[in-house]
Amino acid sequence: MAQLHPRPFVPFLVACSGVGFFSLMDAAMKDIALGIGAYNAVIWRNSLGALLMGLLFIATRQKWPQINVLKIHLWRSMIVSVMAVSFFYSITVLPLAEAIGLSFIAPVVALYLAAVMLGEKIGREAILASVAGLVGVVIIMGGRLSGHYTTEHLWGAAAVLFSAIVFAYNLILARQQAQLAGPIEIAFFQNLFVAATLSLAAPWFLAPFAIDKGPMIAAAAVLAIISLLLLSWAYARAEAQILIPVEYTAFVWAALFGWLFFGEPVTLPVLAGTALIICGSLIAARAKPEPVNQVEIATI
Repeated sequence: MAQLHPRPFVPFLVACSGVGFFSLMDAAMKDIALGIGAYNAVIWRNSLGALLMGLLFIATRQKWPQINVLKIHLWRSMIVSVMAVSFFYSITVLPLAEAIGLSFIAPVVALYLAAVMLGEKIGREAILASVAGLVGVVIIMGGRLSGHYTTEHLWGAAAVLFSAIVFAYNLILARQQAQLAGPIEIAFFQNLFVAATLSLAAPWFLAPFAIDKGPMIAAAAVLAIISLLLLSWAYARAEAQILIPVEYTAFVWAALFGWLFFGEPVTLPVLAGTALIICGSLIAARAKPEPVNQVEIATI
């Protein structure tokens, strides 16, 4: 087990870079999904990711997991499949920053799921987090509804909120999974099982591999792996509480990449609403002294 780094700002900066690479992957996935649809973007990226992570799994001589661990990998991958398609559909119709801002409601939802599934007490922090998060969502949605919008925009907002709820359940599963497997094993089997799960719908939705999108799909898979490795290194060398704010730098990256690659403006309601949601999520983090590692989140 790696020791804590003597200079905490070093793993903090490395983790920020990891989130940056993951956000760049989101931008690549948006470009892919706009061309071939969210379903095809996810299944082809995970198929290639399974190949790359499989090579890394073999190269690092990982042990084959026991059947009970494989069952956890499979179940979480099924959850991630639904979550990923929903989220990547949402970013085809919403600006990246807006979708990321809405998705930050997940840690707040996780508090209530933890209360239902793990029997944890809902305290004052959970209530404050809920109020801040919900007000933030209302502000963002109010900004969307007060401007130019279509029915598809509303479906996109519904999809990202649904994805956030599923992601909150995914956080609960990640706690259990992280105690039984390392990041390379998790990344390999998640990519493999997500691709396998989505292949069940292939007769209806799968399109032939788009050669012109091949480089972008490869880039998305590689960016996800780089992100995982950077976050793995950082979380092995700094306490989780130091790295909690790292997740929220994703909004900055999303705003930058959305503007740079897609010409997406960041509106005042999105900034104000995201700020409130982040405040709620930070309150939620204080209520949960042992949050799920961003390493696990990065395997999506």
